[in-house]
Amino acid sequence: MEATHARTAQEAVVTLDPHRSTQNAPVWIAEAGGRHAVLAFSGTLDSDALQVLEELLMDPRLREPTDWTLEMSGLENIDLASAYALMRAVTRAPKPVSLTVRGARPAVHRVLRQAGLDTVVTYAE
Repeated sequence: MEATHARTAQEAVVTLDPHRSTQNAPVWIAEAGGRHAVLAFSGTLDSDALQVLEELLMDPRLREPTDWTLEMSGLENIDLASAYALMRAVTRAPKPVSLTVRGARPAVHRVLRQAGLDTVVTYAE
């Protein structure tokens, strides 16, 4: 199968490895080390991909970093349940997390705002 950024949720569930990020999923850990982590998103993050997101947010590589960047320039759509999962991860983290969302499209930004993420996030272009 040729690698592309647009993946279905079915493919994402099949390819998820909790110990190794993969760009086949709609969300993956692009970078994690020290105080900083980058989560990259692509395609659609909806109820079919919610389990992938929730498992990724529990990844041990995200325990130490306190500065998270969510690279959302490749994300076309996110549903409210996925946005709430991001909110829970940030507000329930053992250490306070500084969250920056980069490249979110207007429709994605709107859903993040509906979930209340504006209270805990900084937006960057």
